[in-house]
Amino acid sequence: MRTSRLAALCLALALTTPVHAQPPDTILLEDLTWTELRALVRAGKTTVLLPIGGTEQNGPHMALGKHNARVKALAERIARELGNAIVAPVVAYVPEGSIEPPTGHMRFPGTITVREETFRQTLESAARSFRHHGFRDIVFLGDHGSTQAGERAVAARLNREWAASPVRVHAVEEYYRAATADYDALLKTRGYRAEEIGQHAGLADTSLTLALEPRLVRSTSRVEPVAGEASGLEGDPKRASAELGQLGVDLIVSKSVSAIRKSIETSKR
Repeated sequence: MRTSRLAALCLALALTTPVHAQPPDTILLEDLTWTELRALVRAGKTTVLLPIGGTEQNGPHMALGKHNARVKALAERIARELGNAIVAPVVAYVPEGSIEPPTGHMRFPGTITVREETFRQTLESAARSFRHHGFRDIVFLGDHGSTQAGERAVAARLNREWAASPVRVHAVEEYYRAATADYDALLKTRGYRAEEIGQHAGLADTSLTLALEPRLVRSTSRVEPVAGEASGLEGDPKRASAELGQLGVDLIVSKSVSAIRKSIETSKR
């Protein structure tokens, strides 16, 4: 009788006592508890990457969240290569044009825009938060062309303000350059034409997404302008592939890691 009662008590304790799992193998800030993050910072992970995406139309064949999914995946790869970095949540709302009258991508349903001033204030507030929590190098990684000037301006302003402290903000434009001009040049060496590669939602853009988040890409075989309006395309995605996209992924990660390390090293002199 006593044995059965003891067994029942042990079972009850097992069912009611919370299980304390081991810390996850993640470098994503949003997946960590505050105590886990504090321990990582104290252990030397004092670089934080702020991925900056955007919510916009990407042609009739690619989902609106392309930039957000892509920059998160790339930032995680870059952080793991760096070895001492944490990845912050993605900034999904960036300048995309005016609302009244609608300009740029705002002419298409689903695009979300914010004022330039609002965007810059968001970056500044995030950077101040990171500094408060012990990060020493704050890195802006912008996947969208409209964010580059704002990233530079905020980084410059905060670095002037924090000149006497060890904290620095790095607007790493090499990330965006690698994803656009450098990747385009690489594709051209493979025989792809500029009008096919495109500037938005074309072969290059679509291939990168296929390599990182293929669920966001619909069929590209019959992509045509939408009847009665522009399709949102600048290029031709029909020959896009994950294999071509992986070339771009490797290029972006390699060039970004090198640029971040150089910027941090230079700032410490």
